[in-house]
Amino acid sequence: MGPLAENFFNIKILAQYGPSILGGFWVTVEVALLTILVGVGTGLALAIVRAVRWKPADVVIVVFVDIFRTLPQLVVIVFIYFGLPYADIQLSPFAATVLALGAVLAAFATEIFWAAIQAVPQGQWDAARSLGLGFFHILFLVILPQAIRIAVPLLTNRAIAITKGTALGTAVSLPELLGRAQSAMAIAANPSPLTLAAALYLVFFVPVVVASRWLEGLGPRRH
Repeated sequence: MGPLAENFFNIKILAQYGPSILGGFWVTVEVALLTILVGVGTGLALAIVRAVRWKPADVVIVVFVDIFRTLPQLVVIVFIYFGLPYADIQLSPFAATVLALGAVLAAFATEIFWAAIQAVPQGQWDAARSLGLGFFHILFLVILPQAIRIAVPLLTNRAIAITKGTALGTAVSLPELLGRAQSAMAIAANPSPLTLAAALYLVFFVPVVVASRWLEGLGPRRH
């Protein structure tokens, strides 16, 4: 037990590098939460635009979705951070990572919300029209509440998977959790900082996973 504690739970090293790693943890949390906000919000907006069924907008959205669902997250981060300056757009590592991960999540969220909208029975549209409601009243008051409930479990799982990509921000010098832990490990020649990083990832993501399970239980049940 002595060598295990010395190498993975070294109190002296954890005390020395803990504040820096904790600072990286808060950066990771901020990036993750903003990624979810940007990705889910954009995805919902694009799905609503698709529901209007305006062909030019539909084509643009489909192209956007196909591109960002296909590209690796790291490629998107690197392109945004190093490529946009050629168009006179300079972003910080924080903003570039949020924008990149948000775009990837938005692509998946758009498809999830769109599939959920289509999954609402046509009879719901017909019944609302028979009451004299217009298209947007039906969409926002009748269809979307049901579609969002259908989409939430799958969307939560996808959001978890993509927000774990915050570690890829190290490629553009984002001072996030894993990057700081790896630097501390290299300097100290001891993996204890990675143990702390793993514990902090659990602190953040386990409640999210538990919430996802709970939301799945609220979803529509098949009879």
